[in-house]
Amino acid sequence: MKNTPHKKYVSKADALIKLQRYCAYQDRCHKEVRSKLLDLGIYGDDLEEVMVDLIQENFLNEERYARSFARGKFRMKRWGRIRIQRELKMRDISDYCLRKAMTEIEEGEYQKVLSEILKKKEKQLKEKNEFARKNKLAQYAIGRGFESNLVWEAINENKNP
Repeated sequence: MKNTPHKKYVSKADALIKLQRYCAYQDRCHKEVRSKLLDLGIYGDDLEEVMVDLIQENFLNEERYARSFARGKFRMKRWGRIRIQRELKMRDISDYCLRKAMTEIEEGEYQKVLSEILKKKEKQLKEKNEFARKNKLAQYAIGRGFESNLVWEAINENKNP
């Protein structure tokens, strides 16, 4: 028998209690919860039963997770829709939940944030060439997950002398 102190067997009931706490602390996606159960040594039917219990007791709700993820990343980290969607897809979030998550981002607020991050970045740029300057601004905003057409519209609207 190998000496693996961190891999001790946890009963299904104990795992359920641990995962209820884990999910109550912060919204989680199914992938995170499944991974946590595997780490606890819960597999197969037991794993599926714990997942079902968590969903039925509303500890685990993928739509709620997707919505709060989108809200948080947009408001706190100021990510664009493309970046948020990519991150949610990496967490195996369904297309339905992805669409619901995007409704959390109000269009007017989205445009305002894009404009603010462009203005802030523009103050940091030392580039004198206007073409290169605009290109750097666009790359920055696109890298944050904003749609390129919206980025270029915003850059061309904010023509500063």
